[in-house]
Amino acid sequence: MTNGNTGYPLTQALTKFFQNEKSSGFVLIACAIASLLLANSPFAEAYLRIWKTYFAGLTVAYWVNDGLMAIFFLLIGLELKRELYKGELSDLKSALLPIFAALGGIAFPALIHFGFNAGLPTAKGFGIPMATDIAFALCVLALVGSRAPSSLKVFLTAVAVIDDLCAIIVIALFYSSKFSILYFGLSMAVLALLAVLNRKRVMKLPVYLVGGALMWFFMLQSGIHATIAGVLLAFTIPFTPVRDHEKSPAYKLEHNLHKPVGFLIMPIFALCNTGIVIGADWAATLTSPNSAGIISGLLLGKIVGVALLCFIAVKAGMCKLPPGMAWRHVIGAGLLAGIGFTMSIFITNLAYKPDVGLINGSIMAVLIASVVSGILGYCWLTLCGRGKRKTE
Repeated sequence: MTNGNTGYPLTQALTKFFQNEKSSGFVLIACAIASLLLANSPFAEAYLRIWKTYFAGLTVAYWVNDGLMAIFFLLIGLELKRELYKGELSDLKSALLPIFAALGGIAFPALIHFGFNAGLPTAKGFGIPMATDIAFALCVLALVGSRAPSSLKVFLTAVAVIDDLCAIIVIALFYSSKFSILYFGLSMAVLALLAVLNRKRVMKLPVYLVGGALMWFFMLQSGIHATIAGVLLAFTIPFTPVRDHEKSPAYKLEHNLHKPVGFLIMPIFALCNTGIVIGADWAATLTSPNSAGIISGLLLGKIVGVALLCFIAVKAGMCKLPPGMAWRHVIGAGLLAGIGFTMSIFITNLAYKPDVGLINGSIMAVLIASVVSGILGYCWLTLCGRGKRKTE
């Protein structure tokens, strides 16, 4: 089965994944716009109060960002696990190009932001422009349609998955506080127990989900961001990398999580975190070192990092461009990688909490950079597709 005009054959799982992601991207756009409008309407006070309401000792916003997002991270972990077993990352030679692309797309934006903010309190926001929002990126790529080769869709998906993994590592290393060795030890004990159950081929999914909930609680108390538990849980759930892999618990869970995450959890996250009150000085905040670092990192750092490291890797003979892809498509992927949104906003909340003003200014910068990146990526790939059609 092939999808698009040229390039890699897409597996049924990847095709379903792409369809879900592009659809949820449109829902995310609608939720972000609705949240911005509500936050700057006569209903703003009531709307914003919703997220500050306490439930079971924590605010609704806390439950969204630390609870629901753990399920989002669980899905990322499951996707990464599948890619390592059966996808683009299962073969080292095929995986090298998206690995280099992701590393370049992480390092350059972080360096640009740090360059703008070195010596300032906002320097800790270096992780904000590192992220790529896979739902929005694939949503834009879906609008390009058959003018983009199927291999570009596979490449961009692999880059985004690796990008998310690196962002998770950065969160664990740099955005944790009040570390408790006791609770961390307890969470690792649960992780070890689940790993043993995996080795013994215990295939009952509820066992892992109950253990994951317990690990999440201990991680929450440890000071390390609780969403990390979602990724760790994913790697303990059995996956059978053989012909009947669709019967494995990991595959079933990933399949069942796509729609709830894409059409419920991520939209709720967007509603919760994009309710920015736009003040009279909103334009001035965009010229601050922090906002300049975020915008420059996403708009320039991503494309330079992705394209440059891919070029170096290919010219060094370590890997080659996938069938159907040209360097213009790599540039297009770099532009789409500048759509930060979900993960960038997530890291913003971790980096600058509880400074609401700084958080709002950062989110505004993320939104502007993401929109511009999406428009540029769409225009670039559309023009590339038209140019190709004229020569055919």
